[in-house]
Amino acid sequence: MVATAVVIAVSTAGCGAGQSAPAPPVDAPAAPAAANGAASALTDADVNAWLDGLLPAALDRTGIAGATAAVVHNGRIVTTRGYGHADTGDGGVGAVPVDPDRHLFRMGSVSKLVTATAVLQLVQSGKLDLDADVQTYLDFRLPRGFERAVTLRHLLTHTAGFEERVAGLIGTGGGTVNLRRALVTDPPEQIYEPGTVPAYSNYGNAVAGYVVERVTGTRFEEYVQRNILDRAGMPSSSFEQPLPTPLRERMSKGYDTSGAPAAPFEIIGTPPPGALSAPATDMARFMLAQLGEPVGFGALLDPPTRELMQRPALDATSLGTLADGPRMTLGFFDESRNGHRILGHGGDTAYFHTHLQIYPDDRTGIFLSLNSNGSGALASHELRESVVNGFADRYFPARDGQPTAGVDPATTAEHAALAAGTYESSRAIRSNFLTAIGLVGRTTVSVTDGDRLLFEPGPLSDSPARYEEVAPWVWREVGGQRTIAMRATDDRVEAIGFDSAFALLPVEPARASTVAVPVLAVSTVVLLLTVLSWPVGALVRRRLGRAPRERAGRTARILSRVAVAGTILALAGWVLAISSIMSLREIPGGVLRAVQVLQLVGLLGVLPAAVRLADDVRRHLGWRRIAGSALLLLALAGAGWFAVEFRLLAPSISY
Repeated sequence: MVATAVVIAVSTAGCGAGQSAPAPPVDAPAAPAAANGAASALTDADVNAWLDGLLPAALDRTGIAGATAAVVHNGRIVTTRGYGHADTGDGGVGAVPVDPDRHLFRMGSVSKLVTATAVLQLVQSGKLDLDADVQTYLDFRLPRGFERAVTLRHLLTHTAGFEERVAGLIGTGGGTVNLRRALVTDPPEQIYEPGTVPAYSNYGNAVAGYVVERVTGTRFEEYVQRNILDRAGMPSSSFEQPLPTPLRERMSKGYDTSGAPAAPFEIIGTPPPGALSAPATDMARFMLAQLGEPVGFGALLDPPTRELMQRPALDATSLGTLADGPRMTLGFFDESRNGHRILGHGGDTAYFHTHLQIYPDDRTGIFLSLNSNGSGALASHELRESVVNGFADRYFPARDGQPTAGVDPATTAEHAALAAGTYESSRAIRSNFLTAIGLVGRTTVSVTDGDRLLFEPGPLSDSPARYEEVAPWVWREVGGQRTIAMRATDDRVEAIGFDSAFALLPVEPARASTVAVPVLAVSTVVLLLTVLSWPVGALVRRRLGRAPRERAGRTARILSRVAVAGTILALAGWVLAISSIMSLREIPGGVLRAVQVLQLVGLLGVLPAAVRLADDVRRHLGWRRIAGSALLLLALAGAGWFAVEFRLLAPSISY
């Protein structure tokens, strides 16, 4: 779940993003799959040897304290493994090794698969309709910005159109979470028409969970415990926060790195998207249940409903040509690799990082969870990638060569030219001051090699990646397997679907980094130099024995100085506030309003600054004085424009 905050800021993979392999460097070949497409035997001994040879060294290298893993195949649990420590102890004394049967890990957004399953159970029984207006099931009004109704299909495919929210995402305080209160308190705005733009949303999944609660008349946590977790034979798993007493001592500690102190138990503000805690053995049973294998006390879904859950849930009717790329099922990401259909979901909390994949056609699944962030920004992400992709390449290598490009060069060149530009993630905030963080993590797309596209950085990567068109508006990574799809008009690409629940959207020219960042930077420098000039100017006049400045225009000068001080303090306040919010620390509303007042003072200061410049020109006070006043006016105007364009003065401070 914490990746929500990070994804907003740098579009990190996060809470449920599909975890395709990072793109190789532009000039580097992709790592090959198994030689000649030969698969290793998926046996207990081989899987254990492979995991044992990979994970212990990887944990040491990345500074991750512990990991737990499970593999299922042909209706049975092949293995469950634990590595490293669930509790690192004090200086190595009393350290507790991970036990895959005993120790619970936080699932983060893998929890969404349980929520989706609960919804499908009620669809199966006729209590819910995937395509009915979800408002008919709710006792509060959903935020609406478009006429088209929001449906459960939209909620489970992350296409309901909601912007992101950070406040209340994860905390460490006690007390019972009230799902309804969390949903109705400062809800996000709807910024996309339902069904048209993949935009990952914890809020949307939480609404789906609340629908389960409303229709059944049972707390969400209790419903899934009885009807999914217990039914699938997962006795050690729970959505409860804090955990039930018998499970608390079995909970793995969470860490920043293996050498850091243990963190408190995390409280997820809206349980359905991310509150599940479970051991690897239970998650193995969940995978078996999703594969339709007999497990626990009965099937979670009947075969037709399970097949419904696992097929793409939206088509070109609403998505347009984005439907030709990776699409969400009713809960799963399409993470197919090597020609094998793979459905999966990733999940992150502040300290736990998890991934689950099932191979419906091959009766196989793999699960991995880590209890630390690791020593690098992408340490946990890259380790999960190496495990799930390594598993696919070892046991399910490519059987056939990749299809060759099927678009004529002239058309491809035309499409490439339309696609060139700067893009930002659809998972964004547009209604308040956090709009400004959209300046970070943008993607630049340019034409290379005549008709290929260079993405900097590549989707779900921190490295550049090249793509070639293999079908109209469908592009495949050169030397890799990742596929993207585009939706375009006659004169522009309006969306690039790069993962089942994520898209890139073009940045409006006025909000381009090449415009906004220089304007803000230059304005800030001028204002800081202006502040520094005040004591310097006063000191020079005193030492030279010059008289104080004339009284004419004094009011405009004083008000201009107030505006300068207000703007500088406001910008500093925004930096501190946004940094704290991105670290999941809540900022009181009064503090944000105070920063807005300072920002407004700076914006209004444009008027006295203009009066000051006009007065200097009228009285012929010299080019230096006039130039200084002109720069001051432009700096205040530039900072004010940025504040308006990036919603720093928006009435809403809900984030």
